[in-house]
Amino acid sequence: MEELKSAPTVREAVLYEKLGGDAVRCGVCERRCVMAPAQKGSCKTKVNIDGELYTLTYGDLSAQESRPIEIKPFFAFWPGSTALTISTKGCNFHCPWCQNHHLSRMEPNPASAIHTPPEEVVEGALRARDEGLCVSFNEPTLLFEYSLDLFKLASEKGLYSTYVSNGYMTEEALGMLHEAGMDAIKIDIKGGQEAYQKHIGGADADVPWRNAKLAKDLGMHVEIVNLMVTGVNDSEEDVEQVIQKHLKLLGPKISLHFTKYYPAHEFHAPPTPVRKLQKARGMAMNAGIEYVYTGNVPGDPGENTYCPKCGQLLIKRFGSSILGVKLTPDKKCPSCGHEIPITGEIIKKRVGRMM
Repeated sequence: MEELKSAPTVREAVLYEKLGGDAVRCGVCERRCVMAPAQKGSCKTKVNIDGELYTLTYGDLSAQESRPIEIKPFFAFWPGSTALTISTKGCNFHCPWCQNHHLSRMEPNPASAIHTPPEEVVEGALRARDEGLCVSFNEPTLLFEYSLDLFKLASEKGLYSTYVSNGYMTEEALGMLHEAGMDAIKIDIKGGQEAYQKHIGGADADVPWRNAKLAKDLGMHVEIVNLMVTGVNDSEEDVEQVIQKHLKLLGPKISLHFTKYYPAHEFHAPPTPVRKLQKARGMAMNAGIEYVYTGNVPGDPGENTYCPKCGQLLIKRFGSSILGVKLTPDKKCPSCGHEIPITGEIIKKRVGRMM
């Protein structure tokens, strides 16, 4: 194990504690894995080397691509912008329907990994004229140490920094990401406790909600996505639980997305019926959530942003494309003057037209 330390993608972890007998406890996610020497954590990206914890993924990038921020989805954060999106390998969750299982089920191999310094990612974003960065595709906390360095550099260059996450990091980790410059987080809600216990691998369903509230309290932009998986979390009771937690912890102005599931990996239940997504959206709006969307259904009216006060169409979308925007320069509804909570600029050069 000692030779691993010389690999460029292997770095000592920054958030862990040493226990007796050379054991260590990781502090990045709420699994808080305890590892004896030579043992890896649940995510397979952290390893105990001689009583110290190391990450195996520092700069080991599995993807690097400029993508619209709407595809994350972020609908109220820098509309029309693009983010250079990166990922690594592994995951601390084991969702059987994972769309990116070719990444999340892959273990890092430092012997063959290609190291990408964080400076290169920032330079790539600037060359591509991206407005920011996003860590996505697989769980971004697997690049936790890398993110801390990357986001500091991005902030210095005027780029925003975001996570697309399952929200299972510790409060300490989330605080460190915020201090490093993370501006926004999209958190995937998998359902209630039964869904997390049965399908995710014994996780606590309250942790992602706790972290969503903490992120909001820290001043980060937050959006919530609930992938409605057929037979897992698509009942009216499941939807109502999401709605009530959202209102209680985040309030009516934080965007909530109900997205369509498609069979993938090890899960082969039928796709979510569109009517269920539309009903969930209606339930959430009737309960008082002001910005509710349907996802993975290009062309559905639930993709658009409407003024919650007068109903005016404000942002028209088709999938991840913005077809038109009708907002005042100070991001108010032109019909009634209601202020629309959008973080950052609206990037007009990537918008179809100003309606």
